[in-house]
Amino acid sequence: MSSFVIKSIGSALNATSLISSKYASKKALNLFASPRKGRYTEAQRKVVSSALFEEVTYNGTTIATYRWNGKGKTILLTHGWESNASRWNYILKDLKAQDYNIIALDGPAHGRSGGKLFNAVLYSEFINVIAKKFQPDVIIGHSVGGMASVFFMHNYPLDSVKKMVLLGAPAHFTGVFSRYKSLMGYNKRISNGLDNIVLERFGKPVDYFSAANFTKSIKAKGLIIHDKNDKVIPYEDALLFANRYKNSELISTSGFGHGLKDASLTPKIIEFIDR
Repeated sequence: MSSFVIKSIGSALNATSLISSKYASKKALNLFASPRKGRYTEAQRKVVSSALFEEVTYNGTTIATYRWNGKGKTILLTHGWESNASRWNYILKDLKAQDYNIIALDGPAHGRSGGKLFNAVLYSEFINVIAKKFQPDVIIGHSVGGMASVFFMHNYPLDSVKKMVLLGAPAHFTGVFSRYKSLMGYNKRISNGLDNIVLERFGKPVDYFSAANFTKSIKAKGLIIHDKNDKVIPYEDALLFANRYKNSELISTSGFGHGLKDASLTPKIIEFIDR
């Protein structure tokens, strides 16, 4: 979506807010929570075609899971925004070579999972259902998948999870929300309206949802990997995690971007898992 289209939508909602700020704010939140991509392409389907596919139902919504059986540690993979389980293609071969038992899922409204709207809280509930079913030893989460994994471990502590790998994960929802508001050019009516909807829907203010703060309650060891030039989630978020996640270590990269799909990182992840 071009910046012109984005700003045009923002301007239209700003104008609507003069008539009804609540209506405009709901539209703005639905826009924020509606992925424009993330369903499988034909090429992406081939990546997961070798997996054992299983659907699990949660509150009437299907959760798509993919399993590559192994005899080693169970690894749960959680993808990010507008993605799906195929994003792990770059690392699957190396994980299989370690004979890990690998589980991946599609988040809400992504891949083959059900739903039309997405948020990190709902994603964390998806992760909770799948984690309870498969009892992973390790969770590897990219971007908001990392954030949702932290939410899960904070709200539903699972003893089987001994380690977590956070790849380019946002440290707090405030930053994600602020960047969205700025991108769209929303006025104060919509900005405040969005905050109010979050409070009404989840019973907590926006700044409560801090993955970095939540890590203080997590006993599992953490590995934080973040690129210094990440243009999606600022490197400062990694420093927040490193400062507050007591039982963690930080690997900083340069030039790998937000995706962090570089072969040089895989041995470091495997070494952390096996340590």
